[in-house]
Parts: sequence; structure tokens; C-alpha cells
Amino acid sequence: MRILLILIYLDTIIIMKTNPPECDLLSILRKEKERCFEMLSNDKIDTEMQMFEAGCAGMWDNLTCWPSSTLGKTVAVSCPKVIYVLTHKEGFVYRNCTSEGWSEAFPVYGTACGYDVNDTTNDVKRAYYMNVKIMYTVGYSTSFISLSIAVAILGLFRKLHCTRNYIHMHLFVSYILRAISIFIKDSVLFSSEDVNHCNAYSVECKVVIVFFQYSIMANFSWLLVEALYLHTLLVVSVFSERKYFWWYIVLGWGAPAIFIIPWAIARQINENIGCWDVNSDEMIWWIIKGPVILSIFINFVLFICIIRILIKKLKTPDVIGNDFNQYRRLAKSTLLLIPLFGVHYVVFAIFPDKESNLAMDLRIGFELALGSFQGFVVAVLYCFLNGEVRGEIKRKWRRWRLQKYFAVDLHNQHNSIISNGVTGGTQVSLLARCSPKEQREFAFQESDVL
Repeated sequence: MRILLILIYLDTIIIMKTNPPECDLLSILRKEKERCFEMLSNDKIDTEMQMFEAGCAGMWDNLTCWPSSTLGKTVAVSCPKVIYVLTHKEGFVYRNCTSEGWSEAFPVYGTACGYDVNDTTNDVKRAYYMNVKIMYTVGYSTSFISLSIAVAILGLFRKLHCTRNYIHMHLFVSYILRAISIFIKDSVLFSSEDVNHCNAYSVECKVVIVFFQYSIMANFSWLLVEALYLHTLLVVSVFSERKYFWWYIVLGWGAPAIFIIPWAIARQINENIGCWDVNSDEMIWWIIKGPVILSIFINFVLFICIIRILIKKLKTPDVIGNDFNQYRRLAKSTLLLIPLFGVHYVVFAIFPDKESNLAMDLRIGFELALGSFQGFVVAVLYCFLNGEVRGEIKRKWRRWRLQKYFAVDLHNQHNSIISNGVTGGTQVSLLARCSPKEQREFAFQESDVL
């Protein structure tokens, strides 16, 4: 709520151009046209230049401005600004001043300025990203469902309440918030097939992006908390888990806000473009990118340290088993820690953020694929396949079946007693008169039924 109020306040006091250049092509054309006519009107044209036979008058060709020229001269002008903002490629276009007037521009604008209307590269890339969107939507939906069930299991069973599982629950909730923020962001930015960030400039849209970025940072913060907690368990012999737990909560949920709020203010003041879904200013982007990369590398260092500790423990004389079983346990522990610590993010952390780079496209595809299903993998490994959780679920299931059996059995006995005219006291007395051997046989029969 505070972030929303800050954004509304800044929106009212800051007056600046919020549209990115590619979102305001008509305005660019209009301003370029006005500037051209103003320049041509201020030119001091000689009498010879005004004669059709002596030269060519300046003109506006609906894309760029051509100055006046003498006969037989070749005039070069830079690529129109309206094309440059789309391609970011510089070039020149030429016209000859002939006795019949201006020649056709050569080379054509598309060739000279790198804009090809028949180029299908963008269509291929757009199809690729739409497939990626479908893939991570399925992944986050699967993770959301599995994580919700995992949180319910860890929260309902009291015997599972401990610091370790509390941290797991917070991590699960951070994954759930990340999935929710993805769904909300996509519904706002991609509500139609026209994927364009130029149409959304409301404060609510920006708050959605702020919530999305906060959820991402909170998720990485809780991955860091998981690594710190496990490393502390292995290194520190005695420590107050309750005291550390509150510091973990501050780190997991509070630390992201420390970076998100300055980032939101910086975006509003210096880069208030679109719905804040495009990061053009690297300095502002590093306000939240830097802490995330730092947490990834800290997790990687802690991961290496924990693996070293596990290797030392497996080599101690107290460990019983052959070398194969030891290495299998080590491999299993390593594989279990990779999704819990988010170690796989290290692979793509050093890749450059360039849209034209093929590595960037591959990074986005793999990172979204792994990241979207990571919550599902964590829920399966640390809840559904956890021995303690499975044991508690089996115990509850047996207890429920036992209660259900006795409820049905007592109901049948009651009906049988009424139909046979035997009172409860008579049946108890009959059972009491049975020998101990017969009572044991009766108990065994009851257990066989269960």
C-alpha cells in the first residue's frame, strides 16, 4: 500500500514524457515534419535556386526532410528518426537533383536503415516466446497446485511443526506468490494478442510489476535462507532456532522491500516508461538485479561448503557402509540441494542482457522452464517424498480408518443386539466369561479385520 501511495504521489508531482520512442511514432513524425518546414522557411534561397531549371527545392517526403540543392548534386540525409527508433541502426539515404527534379531515394529506406517489412525474424521470435509463455504457464500452474497442497499438509499436521518445516513453508509461499505475480502480470500485459507495452501506463499496472519484482526477490531471499539455515545446522553445534528464525523472516520478506522501494522510485523519476516491464536503464535495473545475482552466488558458495562438510562426514569411521553407498548418499544429497538452493541459476547469472543476443533467448527459455517447475520439484522432494511427512500422513490415515471401522462396527453391533434381544450387559458378561485364550483369539480376529 505504501508503494502504491508513493507511485500515485510521484505521478502527480513529476511531469515528464512517459512514452518510449517506439510508442509515439506519430508524434515523432509530426514533430519532424514541423521542424522540416520551419527549417525550409528560414532558408535564404537565391533567385537561381528558386527556378525549377536551376535546382531542386527542399521538401518533406513524409519520412525525412530534404534540403534545397543545386542542379546535378547528390544529397545525403541520415535515416529518418521514426525508423531509427525501431531498428537502432544508422545509415544514409541519397537523392539526385536532376533537371526533372528530385530522383527516387536510393537505396530504399528499408535497405539503408535496416528495416525490412518482409523480414520474418521477429515473427519467429514472437512465436518462440509465445511457446515459452505457454510452457511456463503450465509450469507455474503445476507448481502453484502442488505447493498449495504442501503448505496445507505442513500446516495442518502439528507433529510436522518445526523450524525446518516453517522455513520450507515460507519458501513454498514465496513460490506461490511468484506464480500468482506471473499470472497477474501476464493478464495485464498480454490480455490481447497484440503484445505491446505501449498501451498500459496506469499506476495499477506499475504496481503489478512492482509486486512481480518483489515476489521474484522474495523467492530468491528464501532460497538464501534455506542455504543459511542448513549451513548453520552443520557448522554451529548449538544455536537458538527460534531466535534465528525471526532473523530469517526479516531476511526473507523484509530484505526485498529494501531494494524494491528505491527501484520503484528511481523508475518513476528517471525511467517512467510504459508499464515498467522493459528495463532500458542498466543502472536502475541493477538496483534489484544486483542483490539477486549476489544471493545466487552466495547460495552457490554455501552449496559447495555444505557438500564439503557432507564429504567429510561420509569419510568418518562412524559412517557404516561401503564406498558405493557413501557416494550414492552424497549424490542424492547433492541432487536434493540443487533445487532447494537454486544452484542452477548460476549457469545463466553471468549471461549478458541483450535482446539481440542468441544467448539471451536461450537463457530466457531455459530459466523460465526450470524456474516455473522448480516449485513443483521442491514440493515433491521436501514434502510429498519426505519420510516424516509420509509417516504422519499414514498414521492419520490409519487412525481415520480405525475410527471409521469402529463407528461402523458399533452401529452393526447395536442393530444386532436390538434384533436378537440381547442387552449390552449380557454381551459384556458373556465376553467376561470367556477364557483368556478365547479373548486373545477374538482380539486377533479384530486385528485381522483391520
